[in-house]
Amino acid sequence: MNILVIGANGKIGKKIVNKIHDNTPHDAIAMVREESQKEQFEKKGIKTVLGDLEKDFSHAYEGNNAVIFTAGSGGHTGDDKTKAIDQQGAIKAIDLAVQHKYIRFMMVSAFGADFNPSDWPKDMAAYYNAKSAADDYLQQTGLNYTIFKPGLLTDDEPKGKVDFGERTDERMGSIPRWDVADVVVKSLEAENTYRRSLELLSGPNNIEEAIEKA
Repeated sequence: MNILVIGANGKIGKKIVNKIHDNTPHDAIAMVREESQKEQFEKKGIKTVLGDLEKDFSHAYEGNNAVIFTAGSGGHTGDDKTKAIDQQGAIKAIDLAVQHKYIRFMMVSAFGADFNPSDWPKDMAAYYNAKSAADDYLQQTGLNYTIFKPGLLTDDEPKGKVDFGERTDERMGSIPRWDVADVVVKSLEAENTYRRSLELLSGPNNIEEAIEKA
């Protein structure tokens, strides 16, 4: 697969791009917003493309056949930016994948995006609403999607053990970004994860086994 990674300059995105490049037969294409962000990938032989989710980025889809969406507005932006990136940008990315008949769409969402809105923290409601709307939109398509809903993201060293499935044992928790990236990349060809929305926390299971049992 030629996999367009949207949000490649983010903390999870960088890990995903490098894992695809180093550990799989697939090609990662890193979509970044700034020219200055390209060198970190290109010096490793990784293809890049400039694209801005708030503008027309349809050119980034040419020649590719799968996408991993791991973009986010970040925790320091206003609600308008969150809606523009996490919801409207994601929906544009989904529409383009449908138009180009992509064979795979993987979305990094958030644990709790499918909870009742009354359960969302008030200061995070716009974020969860944006993630939820994008997830719901994706699930109405015919794409072979997987929605990953990781818990609180940390920069800890990878544990290599997760709780991954329709419903995790715990209703809250955390997970290192390294492990999220590993689960995403190792699920690329796992057909049992197609057309599913799956929660992801640190847990007791080896990643390969967790994916197999998901």
